[in-house]
Amino acid sequence: MTALIFAAIVLVSVVAQWLAWSLKVPAILFLLLTGLLLGPGVGLLNPDALLGDLLFPVISLSVAVILFEGALTLHFKELKGLGKIVRNLCSVGMLVTFVIIGAACYWLLDIDWRVSAVIGAVLVVTGPTVIAPILNTMKPVKEIDSILRWEGIVIDPIGALFAVLVFGAVTSTSQGDAVLSTLLALLQMLSAGLLMGIFAGWFTTLIIRREWLPYELHKFAILALVLMTHSIANVASHESGLLAVTIYGMWLANQKDLDLTSILEFKEDLSQILISSLFILLAARLEWDSVLLLGPMVFAFLAVILFIARPLCIFSSTLGSKISYRSKILLSWIAPRGIVAAAVGSVFALSLTEAGVEDAEKIVPLIFTVIIVTVILQSVTATPLAQWLGLRKPVPSTVLFIGANHVARGIAVGLKDLGVSVLMSDPAWENCHLARMAGLPCYYGNPQSEHAERFVPLADLNMVLGLSPNRHDNALAVQHFAHLLDEKKVFSLHSGEHHSKRNKVSSTFRSRQVLFRRDVTFTKLSSLLTKAGKVKATKLGDSFLWQDYLQANKSAVPLFVISVSGKLKPFEIGDEYQPIAGETIVAVHPVANV
Repeated sequence: MTALIFAAIVLVSVVAQWLAWSLKVPAILFLLLTGLLLGPGVGLLNPDALLGDLLFPVISLSVAVILFEGALTLHFKELKGLGKIVRNLCSVGMLVTFVIIGAACYWLLDIDWRVSAVIGAVLVVTGPTVIAPILNTMKPVKEIDSILRWEGIVIDPIGALFAVLVFGAVTSTSQGDAVLSTLLALLQMLSAGLLMGIFAGWFTTLIIRREWLPYELHKFAILALVLMTHSIANVASHESGLLAVTIYGMWLANQKDLDLTSILEFKEDLSQILISSLFILLAARLEWDSVLLLGPMVFAFLAVILFIARPLCIFSSTLGSKISYRSKILLSWIAPRGIVAAAVGSVFALSLTEAGVEDAEKIVPLIFTVIIVTVILQSVTATPLAQWLGLRKPVPSTVLFIGANHVARGIAVGLKDLGVSVLMSDPAWENCHLARMAGLPCYYGNPQSEHAERFVPLADLNMVLGLSPNRHDNALAVQHFAHLLDEKKVFSLHSGEHHSKRNKVSSTFRSRQVLFRRDVTFTKLSSLLTKAGKVKATKLGDSFLWQDYLQANKSAVPLFVISVSGKLKPFEIGDEYQPIAGETIVAVHPVANV
Protein backbone atom coordinates (compact mmCIF):
# COMPACT_ATOMS: atom_id res chain seq x y z
CA MET A 1 0.00 0.00 0.00
CA THR A 2 2.87 2.36 0.84
CA ALA A 3 4.42 1.83 -2.61
CA LEU A 4 1.06 2.62 -4.21
CA ILE A 5 0.80 5.89 -2.25
CA PHE A 6 4.29 6.97 -3.31
CA ALA A 7 3.50 6.13 -6.94
CA ALA A 8 0.26 8.12 -6.69
CA ILE A 9 2.11 11.13 -5.27
CA VAL A 10 4.52 11.10 -8.22
CA LEU A 11 1.63 10.77 -10.68
CA VAL A 12 -0.47 13.60 -9.23
CA SER A 13 2.63 15.81 -9.02
CA VAL A 14 3.09 15.36 -12.78
CA VAL A 15 -0.57 16.28 -13.32
CA ALA A 16 -0.14 19.39 -11.14
CA GLN A 17 2.98 20.43 -13.09
CA TRP A 18 1.13 19.87 -16.37
CA LEU A 19 -1.80 22.04 -15.24
CA ALA A 20 0.60 24.82 -14.28
CA TRP A 21 2.37 24.50 -17.65
CA SER A 22 -0.94 24.58 -19.52
CA LEU A 23 -2.24 27.66 -17.69
CA LYS A 24 1.18 29.37 -17.58
CA VAL A 25 1.14 29.93 -13.82
CA PRO A 26 3.75 29.06 -11.14
CA ALA A 27 3.80 25.29 -10.56
CA ILE A 28 3.92 25.69 -6.79
CA LEU A 29 0.30 26.87 -6.81
CA PHE A 30 -1.12 23.60 -8.15
CA LEU A 31 1.30 21.50 -6.10
CA LEU A 32 0.12 23.13 -2.89
CA LEU A 33 -3.55 22.96 -3.87
CA THR A 34 -3.12 19.27 -4.75
CA GLY A 35 -1.58 18.59 -1.35
CA LEU A 36 -4.35 20.49 0.42
CA LEU A 37 -6.97 18.51 -1.48
CA LEU A 38 -5.39 15.10 -0.80
CA GLY A 39 -4.53 15.87 2.83
CA PRO A 40 -6.92 18.03 4.84
CA GLY A 41 -9.42 18.07 1.97
CA VAL A 42 -10.38 14.41 1.53
CA GLY A 43 -7.98 12.75 3.98
CA LEU A 44 -6.33 10.39 1.48
CA LEU A 45 -2.76 11.40 2.32
CA ASN A 46 -1.22 11.52 5.81
CA PRO A 47 2.55 12.16 5.50
CA ASP A 48 3.21 11.62 9.22
CA ALA A 49 1.64 8.17 9.12
CA LEU A 50 3.26 7.39 5.75
CA LEU A 51 6.84 8.30 6.68
CA GLY A 52 6.83 8.21 10.48
CA ASP A 53 10.28 9.00 11.90
CA LEU A 54 11.63 9.41 8.37
CA LEU A 55 9.52 12.53 7.74
CA PHE A 56 12.01 15.08 9.08
CA PRO A 57 15.13 13.48 7.46
CA VAL A 58 13.36 13.20 4.09
CA ILE A 59 12.18 16.83 4.14
CA SER A 60 15.52 18.10 5.47
CA LEU A 61 17.61 16.30 2.83
CA SER A 62 15.23 17.38 0.05
CA VAL A 63 15.51 21.02 1.13
CA ALA A 64 19.30 20.63 1.22
CA VAL A 65 19.32 19.60 -2.45
CA ILE A 66 16.97 22.48 -3.38
CA LEU A 67 19.16 25.06 -1.60
CA PHE A 68 22.32 23.60 -3.15
CA GLU A 69 20.80 23.86 -6.64
CA GLY A 70 19.79 27.47 -6.00
CA ALA A 71 23.26 28.36 -4.67
CA LEU A 72 24.83 26.98 -7.87
CA THR A 73 23.33 29.94 -9.75
CA LEU A 74 24.88 32.64 -7.53
CA HIS A 75 27.95 34.01 -9.30
CA PHE A 76 29.70 36.81 -7.43
CA LYS A 77 30.99 38.38 -10.67
CA GLU A 78 27.38 38.84 -11.79
CA LEU A 79 26.58 40.75 -8.60
CA LYS A 80 29.11 43.40 -9.67
CA GLY A 81 27.28 43.87 -12.95
CA LEU A 82 23.86 44.23 -11.37
CA GLY A 83 22.24 47.58 -11.02
CA LYS A 84 22.25 49.40 -7.71
CA ILE A 85 18.53 48.73 -7.26
CA VAL A 86 18.90 44.93 -7.43
CA ARG A 87 21.82 45.00 -4.99
CA ASN A 88 19.78 47.16 -2.61
CA LEU A 89 16.78 44.86 -2.88
CA CYS A 90 18.94 41.90 -1.85
CA SER A 91 20.55 43.75 1.07
CA VAL A 92 18.82 46.84 2.47
CA GLY A 93 15.42 45.87 1.08
CA MET A 94 15.76 42.34 2.46
CA LEU A 95 16.49 43.66 5.95
CA VAL A 96 13.56 46.11 5.78
CA THR A 97 11.23 43.27 4.76
CA PHE A 98 12.55 41.06 7.55
CA VAL A 99 12.04 43.68 10.26
CA ILE A 100 8.53 44.70 9.16
CA ILE A 101 7.20 41.15 8.66
CA GLY A 102 8.80 39.92 11.87
CA ALA A 103 7.38 42.84 13.85
CA ALA A 104 3.92 42.40 12.28
CA CYS A 105 3.97 38.72 13.14
CA TYR A 106 4.90 39.49 16.75
CA TRP A 107 2.51 42.39 17.36
CA LEU A 108 -0.50 41.48 15.20
CA LEU A 109 -0.57 37.71 15.64
CA ASP A 110 0.93 37.62 19.15
CA ILE A 111 3.45 34.94 18.14
CA ASP A 112 6.63 34.14 20.07
CA TRP A 113 9.43 36.50 19.05
CA ARG A 114 11.70 33.64 18.00
CA VAL A 115 9.07 32.23 15.67
CA SER A 116 8.28 35.75 14.41
CA ALA A 117 11.95 36.29 13.54
CA VAL A 118 12.10 32.99 11.63
CA ILE A 119 8.90 33.78 9.69
CA GLY A 120 10.19 37.27 8.84
CA ALA A 121 13.49 35.81 7.60
CA VAL A 122 11.86 33.08 5.51
CA LEU A 123 9.41 35.46 3.82
CA VAL A 124 12.12 37.74 2.37
CA VAL A 125 12.64 35.20 -0.44
CA THR A 126 10.69 35.40 -3.70
CA GLY A 127 12.53 33.18 -6.19
CA PRO A 128 12.67 32.72 -9.98
CA THR A 129 10.27 29.76 -10.09
CA VAL A 130 7.36 32.01 -9.11
CA ILE A 131 8.58 35.27 -10.64
CA ALA A 132 9.42 33.99 -14.14
CA PRO A 133 5.92 32.71 -15.10
CA ILE A 134 4.34 35.98 -13.95
CA LEU A 135 6.84 38.08 -15.91
CA ASN A 136 6.45 35.95 -19.04
CA THR A 137 2.70 36.59 -18.96
CA MET A 138 2.84 40.21 -17.79
CA LYS A 139 5.56 41.28 -20.29
CA PRO A 140 6.65 44.45 -18.43
CA VAL A 141 9.10 46.97 -19.85
CA LYS A 142 12.75 45.93 -19.84
CA GLU A 143 13.67 47.86 -16.67
CA ILE A 144 10.95 46.21 -14.56
CA ASP A 145 11.56 42.78 -16.06
CA SER A 146 15.29 42.98 -15.37
CA ILE A 147 14.89 44.16 -11.76
CA LEU A 148 12.31 41.55 -10.78
CA ARG A 149 13.99 38.69 -12.62
CA TRP A 150 17.43 39.39 -11.13
CA GLU A 151 16.00 40.01 -7.68
CA GLY A 152 14.40 36.56 -7.77
CA ILE A 153 17.61 34.89 -8.96
CA VAL A 154 19.94 36.58 -6.47
CA ILE A 155 17.72 36.68 -3.38
CA ASP A 156 16.95 32.95 -3.73
CA PRO A 157 20.31 31.76 -2.28
CA ILE A 158 21.10 34.96 -0.35
CA GLY A 159 17.69 35.03 1.33
CA ALA A 160 17.91 31.33 2.14
CA LEU A 161 21.35 31.86 3.68
CA PHE A 162 20.01 34.80 5.68
CA ALA A 163 17.07 32.70 6.90
CA VAL A 164 19.44 29.92 7.99
CA LEU A 165 21.56 32.43 9.93
CA VAL A 166 18.51 33.93 11.66
CA PHE A 167 17.28 30.43 12.48
CA GLY A 168 20.70 29.58 13.92
CA ALA A 169 20.61 32.69 16.10
CA VAL A 170 17.10 31.85 17.30
CA THR A 171 17.88 28.22 18.15
CA SER A 172 21.07 29.30 19.91
CA THR A 173 19.07 31.72 22.03
CA SER A 174 16.49 29.08 22.91
CA GLN A 175 19.19 26.79 24.29
CA GLY A 176 20.06 29.02 27.19
CA ASP A 177 19.55 32.41 28.77
CA ALA A 178 23.18 33.41 29.02
CA VAL A 179 24.40 35.73 26.27
CA LEU A 180 27.77 34.00 26.18
CA SER A 181 26.28 30.53 25.66
CA THR A 182 24.05 31.91 22.91
CA LEU A 183 26.98 33.47 21.08
CA LEU A 184 29.04 30.32 21.45
CA ALA A 185 26.23 28.14 20.07
CA LEU A 186 25.76 30.52 17.11
CA LEU A 187 29.51 30.59 16.48
CA GLN A 188 29.59 26.80 16.54
CA MET A 189 26.76 26.59 14.02
CA LEU A 190 28.39 29.13 11.71
CA SER A 191 31.80 27.51 11.97
CA ALA A 192 30.50 24.00 11.27
CA GLY A 193 28.43 25.19 8.29
CA LEU A 194 31.17 27.32 6.77
CA LEU A 195 33.95 24.76 7.25
CA MET A 196 31.93 21.84 5.93
CA GLY A 197 30.65 23.85 2.95
CA ILE A 198 34.10 25.15 2.02
CA PHE A 199 35.72 21.74 2.46
CA ALA A 200 33.06 20.03 0.32
CA GLY A 201 33.46 22.69 -2.38
CA TRP A 202 37.26 22.42 -2.34
CA PHE A 203 37.18 18.63 -2.45
CA THR A 204 34.64 18.53 -5.28
CA THR A 205 36.66 21.03 -7.31
CA LEU A 206 39.76 18.92 -6.73
CA ILE A 207 38.25 15.61 -7.87
CA ILE A 208 36.73 17.22 -10.98
CA ARG A 209 39.90 19.01 -12.05
CA ARG A 210 42.18 16.08 -11.27
CA GLU A 211 39.75 13.76 -13.09
CA TRP A 212 39.71 11.29 -10.21
CA LEU A 213 36.18 10.30 -11.18
CA PRO A 214 34.85 9.41 -14.63
CA TYR A 215 32.57 12.06 -16.10
CA GLU A 216 29.48 9.87 -15.85
CA LEU A 217 29.90 9.64 -12.05
CA HIS A 218 30.11 13.42 -11.44
CA LYS A 219 26.36 13.88 -10.93
CA PHE A 220 25.95 10.94 -8.60
CA ALA A 221 29.08 11.81 -6.62
CA ILE A 222 28.04 15.42 -6.07
CA LEU A 223 24.55 14.35 -4.97
CA ALA A 224 26.16 12.00 -2.45
CA LEU A 225 28.50 14.77 -1.26
CA VAL A 226 25.60 17.21 -0.84
CA LEU A 227 23.71 14.74 1.35
CA MET A 228 26.84 13.85 3.37
CA THR A 229 27.85 17.50 3.79
CA HIS A 230 24.41 18.33 5.13
CA SER A 231 24.33 15.33 7.48
CA ILE A 232 27.88 15.66 8.85
CA ALA A 233 27.42 19.40 9.45
CA ASN A 234 24.24 18.69 11.40
CA VAL A 235 26.08 16.14 13.53
CA ALA A 236 28.88 18.66 14.19
CA SER A 237 26.44 21.42 15.09
CA HIS A 238 22.66 21.21 15.20
CA GLU A 239 20.96 22.71 12.10
CA SER A 240 24.18 23.85 10.38
CA GLY A 241 23.56 21.51 7.42
CA LEU A 242 21.51 23.94 5.34
CA LEU A 243 24.21 26.59 5.75
CA ALA A 244 26.86 24.06 4.70
CA VAL A 245 25.15 23.03 1.44
CA THR A 246 24.43 26.67 0.56
CA ILE A 247 28.11 27.56 0.99
CA TYR A 248 29.00 24.38 -0.93
CA GLY A 249 26.90 25.45 -3.94
CA MET A 250 28.22 29.02 -3.87
CA TRP A 251 31.82 27.74 -3.77
CA LEU A 252 31.34 25.59 -6.87
CA ALA A 253 29.45 28.34 -8.72
CA ASN A 254 32.36 30.76 -8.35
CA GLN A 255 35.22 28.48 -9.44
CA LYS A 256 36.87 29.52 -12.69
CA ASP A 257 36.89 27.09 -15.62
CA LEU A 258 34.84 24.47 -13.77
CA ASP A 259 32.26 22.98 -16.12
CA LEU A 260 29.06 22.45 -14.15
CA THR A 261 26.64 22.30 -17.08
CA SER A 262 25.70 18.64 -16.70
CA ILE A 263 25.51 19.00 -12.91
CA LEU A 264 23.20 21.98 -13.20
CA GLU A 265 20.90 20.11 -15.58
CA PHE A 266 20.85 17.08 -13.29
CA LYS A 267 20.16 19.20 -10.21
CA GLU A 268 17.34 21.01 -12.05
CA ASP A 269 15.71 17.68 -12.90
CA LEU A 270 16.25 16.31 -9.40
CA SER A 271 14.97 19.52 -7.79
CA GLN A 272 11.83 19.37 -9.94
CA ILE A 273 11.15 15.81 -8.79
CA LEU A 274 11.81 16.67 -5.14
CA ILE A 275 9.83 19.91 -5.28
CA SER A 276 6.85 18.25 -6.96
CA SER A 277 6.63 15.47 -4.38
CA LEU A 278 7.81 17.49 -1.39
CA PHE A 279 5.23 20.23 -1.62
CA ILE A 280 2.36 17.83 -1.99
CA LEU A 281 3.57 16.16 1.22
CA LEU A 282 4.08 19.48 3.01
CA ALA A 283 0.68 20.82 2.03
CA ALA A 284 -0.98 17.54 3.00
CA ARG A 285 0.34 18.01 6.57
CA LEU A 286 -1.64 21.21 6.98
CA GLU A 287 -4.77 21.08 9.05
CA TRP A 288 -7.66 23.48 8.58
CA ASP A 289 -7.82 23.95 12.34
CA SER A 290 -4.24 25.24 12.38
CA VAL A 291 -5.11 27.79 9.70
CA LEU A 292 -8.25 28.88 11.57
CA LEU A 293 -6.21 29.24 14.77
CA LEU A 294 -4.34 32.11 13.13
CA GLY A 295 -7.49 34.19 13.62
CA PRO A 296 -8.87 37.15 11.70
CA MET A 297 -5.71 39.17 12.34
CA VAL A 298 -4.03 37.09 9.66
CA PHE A 299 -5.75 39.38 7.12
CA ALA A 300 -4.08 42.39 8.73
CA PHE A 301 -0.77 40.49 8.58
CA LEU A 302 -1.26 39.82 4.87
CA ALA A 303 -2.10 43.50 4.33
CA VAL A 304 1.17 44.49 6.01
CA ILE A 305 3.12 42.17 3.71
CA LEU A 306 1.36 43.40 0.56
CA PHE A 307 0.90 47.11 1.26
CA ILE A 308 3.61 48.07 3.77
CA ALA A 309 6.57 45.68 3.76
CA ARG A 310 7.02 45.39 -0.01
CA PRO A 311 6.44 49.10 -0.83
CA LEU A 312 8.90 50.17 1.90
CA CYS A 313 11.38 47.59 0.59
CA ILE A 314 11.11 49.07 -2.91
CA PHE A 315 11.21 52.72 -1.88
CA SER A 316 14.20 52.20 0.45
CA SER A 317 16.02 50.29 -2.31
CA THR A 318 15.35 52.92 -5.00
CA LEU A 319 16.35 56.04 -3.06
CA GLY A 320 18.37 58.31 -5.31
CA SER A 321 17.53 56.34 -8.46
CA LYS A 322 15.82 57.76 -11.54
CA ILE A 323 13.16 55.07 -11.65
CA SER A 324 9.65 56.48 -12.06
CA TYR A 325 6.87 56.33 -9.46
CA ARG A 326 4.80 54.18 -11.81
CA SER A 327 7.64 51.66 -11.91
CA LYS A 328 7.92 51.77 -8.12
CA ILE A 329 4.21 51.05 -7.81
CA LEU A 330 4.46 48.00 -10.07
CA LEU A 331 7.60 46.74 -8.32
CA SER A 332 5.86 47.20 -4.98
CA TRP A 333 3.09 44.84 -6.02
CA ILE A 334 5.09 41.94 -7.46
CA ALA A 335 6.71 39.78 -4.77
CA PRO A 336 5.16 36.28 -4.71
CA ARG A 337 6.65 33.85 -2.22
CA GLY A 338 7.63 30.45 -3.49
CA ILE A 339 9.46 27.21 -3.16
CA VAL A 340 12.38 28.18 -0.92
CA ALA A 341 10.09 29.89 1.59
CA ALA A 342 7.83 26.84 1.87
CA ALA A 343 10.65 24.30 2.01
CA VAL A 344 12.93 26.10 4.45
CA GLY A 345 10.00 27.20 6.61
CA SER A 346 8.77 23.62 6.92
CA VAL A 347 12.18 22.36 8.06
CA PHE A 348 12.48 25.16 10.61
CA ALA A 349 8.96 24.45 11.89
CA LEU A 350 9.72 20.77 12.46
CA SER A 351 12.97 21.58 14.25
CA LEU A 352 11.46 24.28 16.49
CA THR A 353 8.48 22.07 17.31
CA GLU A 354 10.84 19.28 18.43
CA ALA A 355 12.71 21.84 20.54
CA GLY A 356 9.44 22.79 22.25
CA VAL A 357 9.40 26.42 21.06
CA GLU A 358 6.00 28.02 21.58
CA ASP A 359 3.94 28.83 18.43
CA ALA A 360 6.29 26.82 16.18
CA GLU A 361 3.26 24.96 14.78
CA LYS A 362 2.01 28.23 13.27
CA ILE A 363 5.00 28.67 10.94
CA VAL A 364 3.84 26.33 8.16
CA PRO A 365 0.16 27.42 7.91
CA LEU A 366 1.19 31.07 8.01
CA ILE A 367 3.87 30.72 5.31
CA PHE A 368 1.62 28.62 3.08
CA THR A 369 -1.18 31.16 3.45
CA VAL A 370 1.18 33.94 2.32
CA ILE A 371 2.38 31.82 -0.63
CA ILE A 372 -1.12 30.99 -1.88
CA VAL A 373 -2.42 34.56 -1.47
CA THR A 374 0.57 36.27 -3.10
CA VAL A 375 0.87 33.82 -6.02
CA ILE A 376 -2.86 33.86 -6.87
CA LEU A 377 -3.45 37.56 -6.29
CA GLN A 378 -0.36 38.80 -8.09
CA SER A 379 -0.64 36.32 -10.98
CA VAL A 380 -4.16 37.54 -11.69
CA THR A 381 -3.59 41.29 -11.23
CA ALA A 382 -0.03 41.84 -12.50
CA THR A 383 -0.90 42.14 -16.19
CA PRO A 384 -3.88 44.54 -15.76
CA LEU A 385 -1.83 46.70 -13.38
CA ALA A 386 1.12 46.88 -15.79
CA GLN A 387 -1.30 47.74 -18.60
CA TRP A 388 -2.97 50.47 -16.53
CA LEU A 389 0.39 51.97 -15.55
CA GLY A 390 1.58 51.87 -19.17
CA LEU A 391 4.51 49.64 -18.29
CA ARG A 392 3.90 46.70 -20.62
CA LYS A 393 6.24 46.16 -23.52
CA PRO A 394 5.11 46.90 -27.04
CA VAL A 395 4.76 43.90 -29.34
CA PRO A 396 7.80 41.63 -28.73
CA SER A 397 10.26 41.81 -31.61
CA THR A 398 13.21 39.51 -30.82
CA VAL A 399 13.89 36.52 -33.07
CA LEU A 400 15.34 33.50 -31.23
CA PHE A 401 17.60 31.21 -33.25
CA ILE A 402 17.82 27.59 -32.13
CA GLY A 403 21.45 26.95 -32.99
CA ALA A 404 24.39 29.34 -33.34
CA ASN A 405 26.09 27.44 -36.16
CA HIS A 406 27.52 29.19 -39.23
CA VAL A 407 24.16 29.07 -41.06
CA ALA A 408 22.23 30.58 -38.16
CA ARG A 409 24.97 33.17 -37.59
CA GLY A 410 24.99 34.23 -41.24
CA ILE A 411 21.22 34.75 -41.27
CA ALA A 412 21.24 36.44 -37.85
CA VAL A 413 23.92 38.93 -38.91
CA GLY A 414 21.86 39.80 -42.00
CA LEU A 415 18.75 40.44 -39.88
CA LYS A 416 20.69 42.39 -37.26
CA ASP A 417 22.10 44.68 -39.96
CA LEU A 418 18.50 45.44 -40.90
CA GLY A 419 17.66 46.48 -37.34
CA VAL A 420 15.94 43.24 -36.30
CA SER A 421 16.55 42.20 -32.68
CA VAL A 422 18.09 38.71 -32.61
CA LEU A 423 19.08 36.23 -29.89
CA MET A 424 20.91 32.95 -30.47
CA SER A 425 21.01 29.80 -28.37
CA ASP A 426 23.33 26.82 -28.55
CA PRO A 427 24.59 24.17 -26.10
CA ALA A 428 28.00 24.14 -27.87
CA TRP A 429 30.35 26.73 -26.38
CA GLU A 430 32.37 27.11 -29.59
CA ASN A 431 29.26 28.19 -31.52
CA CYS A 432 28.26 30.62 -28.78
CA HIS A 433 31.75 32.06 -28.68
CA LEU A 434 31.77 32.65 -32.46
CA ALA A 435 28.31 34.23 -32.28
CA ARG A 436 29.39 36.66 -29.58
CA MET A 437 32.55 37.47 -31.52
CA ALA A 438 30.24 38.42 -34.41
CA GLY A 439 28.35 40.78 -32.12
CA LEU A 440 25.34 38.46 -31.71
CA PRO A 441 23.89 37.87 -28.23
CA CYS A 442 23.89 34.15 -27.48
CA TYR A 443 22.54 32.03 -24.63
CA TYR A 444 24.90 29.16 -23.87
CA GLY A 445 22.79 26.15 -22.97
CA ASN A 446 19.47 24.43 -23.54
CA PRO A 447 16.86 27.11 -24.42
CA GLN A 448 13.97 25.12 -22.91
CA SER A 449 15.68 24.47 -19.56
CA GLU A 450 14.73 25.97 -16.21
CA HIS A 451 18.02 27.88 -16.29
CA ALA A 452 16.99 29.48 -19.59
CA GLU A 453 13.68 30.50 -18.05
CA ARG A 454 15.69 32.49 -15.51
CA PHE A 455 18.21 34.09 -17.84
CA VAL A 456 16.59 34.31 -21.30
CA PRO A 457 14.23 37.31 -21.77
CA LEU A 458 11.29 35.18 -22.91
CA ALA A 459 8.91 38.13 -22.79
CA ASP A 460 10.91 39.76 -25.63
CA LEU A 461 10.50 36.85 -28.05
CA ASN A 462 8.34 37.29 -31.11
CA MET A 463 9.54 34.40 -33.25
CA VAL A 464 11.56 31.19 -32.89
CA LEU A 465 13.52 29.69 -35.79
CA GLY A 466 14.84 26.13 -35.56
CA LEU A 467 18.09 26.30 -37.53
CA SER A 468 20.08 23.60 -35.77
CA PRO A 469 21.48 20.76 -37.93
CA ASN A 470 20.21 18.50 -35.14
CA ARG A 471 16.52 17.83 -35.86
CA HIS A 472 16.03 16.61 -32.30
CA ASP A 473 17.07 20.03 -30.92
CA ASN A 474 14.71 21.76 -33.35
CA ALA A 475 11.83 19.45 -32.44
CA LEU A 476 12.21 19.99 -28.69
CA ALA A 477 12.51 23.74 -29.13
CA VAL A 478 9.47 24.20 -31.36
CA GLN A 479 7.36 22.04 -29.05
CA HIS A 480 8.44 24.10 -26.04
CA PHE A 481 8.06 27.55 -27.59
CA ALA A 482 4.85 26.78 -29.48
CA HIS A 483 3.21 26.58 -26.06
CA LEU A 484 4.88 29.74 -24.70
CA LEU A 485 4.35 31.91 -27.78
CA ASP A 486 2.02 30.77 -30.52
CA GLU A 487 1.91 28.01 -33.10
CA LYS A 488 2.23 30.59 -35.88
CA LYS A 489 5.43 32.07 -34.42
CA VAL A 490 7.53 28.92 -34.26
CA PHE A 491 9.28 27.48 -37.33
CA SER A 492 11.85 24.85 -38.18
CA LEU A 493 13.85 23.99 -41.26
CA HIS A 494 12.51 21.19 -43.44
CA SER A 495 14.40 17.95 -42.83
CA GLY A 496 13.64 16.51 -46.25
CA GLU A 497 11.44 13.50 -46.96
CA HIS A 498 14.35 11.04 -46.72
CA HIS A 499 15.37 12.20 -43.23
CA SER A 500 11.77 12.48 -42.02
CA LYS A 501 10.99 8.86 -42.94
CA ARG A 502 14.29 7.47 -41.72
CA ASN A 503 14.08 9.24 -38.34
CA LYS A 504 10.30 8.84 -37.97
CA VAL A 505 9.60 12.55 -37.53
CA SER A 506 6.29 13.10 -35.74
CA SER A 507 3.40 14.61 -37.66
CA THR A 508 3.24 17.49 -35.18
CA PHE A 509 6.88 18.41 -35.74
CA ARG A 510 6.52 17.89 -39.50
CA SER A 511 3.69 20.43 -39.52
CA ARG A 512 6.09 23.01 -38.10
CA GLN A 513 8.90 22.24 -40.56
CA VAL A 514 7.71 24.96 -42.87
CA LEU A 515 10.65 27.36 -42.85
CA PHE A 516 11.61 28.63 -46.34
CA ARG A 517 11.05 26.56 -49.49
CA ARG A 518 10.73 22.77 -49.54
CA ASP A 519 14.16 22.34 -51.13
CA VAL A 520 15.85 24.69 -48.64
CA THR A 521 17.53 22.40 -46.12
CA PHE A 522 20.36 23.03 -43.68
CA THR A 523 22.76 21.41 -46.14
CA LYS A 524 21.78 23.75 -48.97
CA LEU A 525 22.06 26.89 -46.84
CA SER A 526 25.37 25.67 -45.45
CA SER A 527 26.72 25.17 -48.96
CA LEU A 528 25.71 28.64 -50.08
CA LEU A 529 27.10 30.45 -47.02
CA THR A 530 30.30 28.38 -46.91
CA LYS A 531 31.01 29.42 -50.51
CA ALA A 532 30.95 33.10 -49.54
CA GLY A 533 27.23 33.56 -50.08
CA LYS A 534 25.71 36.62 -48.42
CA VAL A 535 22.40 37.53 -46.84
CA LYS A 536 21.16 40.59 -48.70
CA ALA A 537 18.06 42.79 -48.50
CA THR A 538 16.26 44.11 -51.58
CA LYS A 539 13.39 46.57 -51.41
CA LEU A 540 10.60 46.20 -53.94
CA GLY A 541 9.23 49.25 -55.74
CA ASP A 542 6.61 50.16 -58.30
CA SER A 543 9.12 49.52 -61.09
CA PHE A 544 10.66 46.43 -59.47
CA LEU A 545 7.98 44.03 -58.26
CA TRP A 546 8.10 40.48 -56.91
CA GLN A 547 8.15 38.81 -60.34
CA ASP A 548 10.95 41.12 -61.42
CA TYR A 549 12.91 40.16 -58.31
CA LEU A 550 12.50 36.44 -59.00
CA GLN A 551 13.60 36.91 -62.60
CA ALA A 552 16.67 38.92 -61.63
CA ASN A 553 17.70 36.65 -58.72
CA LYS A 554 17.05 33.12 -59.92
CA SER A 555 19.79 31.60 -57.74
CA ALA A 556 18.83 33.50 -54.59
CA VAL A 557 17.03 31.75 -51.71
CA PRO A 558 14.35 34.08 -50.27
CA LEU A 559 14.21 33.82 -46.48
CA PHE A 560 12.03 36.63 -45.14
CA VAL A 561 9.87 39.52 -46.20
CA ILE A 562 9.79 42.71 -44.14
CA SER A 563 6.52 44.60 -44.46
CA VAL A 564 6.21 48.35 -44.86
CA SER A 565 5.45 48.58 -41.13
CA GLY A 566 8.63 46.62 -40.30
CA LYS A 567 7.01 43.27 -39.48
CA LEU A 568 9.21 40.26 -40.22
CA LYS A 569 7.62 37.26 -41.93
CA PRO A 570 9.49 34.13 -43.03
CA PHE A 571 8.70 32.47 -46.32
CA GLU A 572 7.00 29.14 -45.65
CA ILE A 573 6.54 25.92 -47.59
CA GLY A 574 3.34 26.23 -49.59
CA ASP A 575 3.07 29.93 -48.81
CA GLU A 576 1.41 31.76 -51.70
CA TYR A 577 2.02 35.26 -50.34
CA GLN A 578 3.09 37.76 -53.01
CA PRO A 579 5.28 40.60 -51.64
CA ILE A 580 4.19 44.06 -52.74
CA ALA A 581 5.92 47.35 -53.48
CA GLY A 582 7.54 48.87 -50.40
CA GLU A 583 8.33 45.52 -48.81
CA THR A 584 11.86 44.20 -48.39
CA ILE A 585 13.04 40.72 -49.41
CA VAL A 586 15.81 39.14 -47.33
CA ALA A 587 17.55 36.31 -49.17
CA VAL A 588 20.79 34.32 -49.39
CA HIS A 589 22.60 35.16 -52.60
CA PRO A 590 25.38 33.03 -54.07
CA VAL A 591 28.75 34.72 -54.30
CA ALA A 592 28.39 35.25 -58.04
CA ASN A 593 25.40 37.52 -57.45
CA VAL A 594 27.08 39.69 -54.85
